[in-house]
Amino acid sequence: MTTGTDTAAPAVLPAAAPVPAEEVRESVPPPRPAAPRAGSAGRPARQPLRALGRRLRALSLRSAAVLALLAVWETAPRLGLADPTFLPPVSEVAAAWWELLRNGQLGQHTWASLVRSFGGFGIAVVVAVPLGLLIGWYRPVAALLGPLLEVFRNTAALALLPVFVLLLGIGETSKVSIVVYACVWPILLNTISAVGNADPTLVRLARSMDLSTPRLFQKVILPASVPAVFTGIRLAGAVSILVLVAAEMIGAKAGLGYLINASQFNFAIPQMYAGIVTISAIGVAFNQLLVTIERRLSTWRVPS
Repeated sequence: MTTGTDTAAPAVLPAAAPVPAEEVRESVPPPRPAAPRAGSAGRPARQPLRALGRRLRALSLRSAAVLALLAVWETAPRLGLADPTFLPPVSEVAAAWWELLRNGQLGQHTWASLVRSFGGFGIAVVVAVPLGLLIGWYRPVAALLGPLLEVFRNTAALALLPVFVLLLGIGETSKVSIVVYACVWPILLNTISAVGNADPTLVRLARSMDLSTPRLFQKVILPASVPAVFTGIRLAGAVSILVLVAAEMIGAKAGLGYLINASQFNFAIPQMYAGIVTISAIGVAFNQLLVTIERRLSTWRVPS
């Protein structure tokens, strides 16, 4: 029996064909790039300018004291605050320095001093660093050589200069030897201290890993000793120049010490100050070179 209203059967729709993935990807619009923030367009160009500004400020701050000293040196003799006969203005010293450079005397004396100073300094580094590592690591060696080191390190190098001259003569050998003697002690003592102050925890950890003694030195002792060793090397670099100048003043026919001493005897005061300024410039440049080498060898250190 049927009712008055017939219910119609739902129509069955045909299944849609699958759309390929390539068409789906092509139909999706690419994402729009994010709009740049306000003021960010000039940042890449401003960063190098800011870095350059910081470097210029740091350079001006570091050179302010030197420029102030030069200004006082120039004005004090001209204003009568100092006798220009004994302290000529820095402009006259610069003129004398240029004249010495032009006629070749400054280059000749500088080369003679550099050969003696750097030769003795290099020999001291080669001798003192291995000896300091040996003394700092082996306690019997330290106990044996300790009293002897205490005697010689408290004897001034210039006090032994007559002994070096008597034993080795007045030639180049005595001058280089006195530089070696003066430079050995800062390097040796700082190296011994660096090895003795190595972190014992790291040493025990390295020993627990069954590292041999050469590997222990390479991986633990040497990296930890670099800062203190280079402190001694930098001190020795300054000492090498100062001691050599004093030795050249006593007996030499060339060198910056001879130039300063001869200028004083001949009352060529601007030339004397030119030699002194040259020595100072060499010391600053040599110290900066050692600082650069130390930074290269200490790249593993985490900056504080």
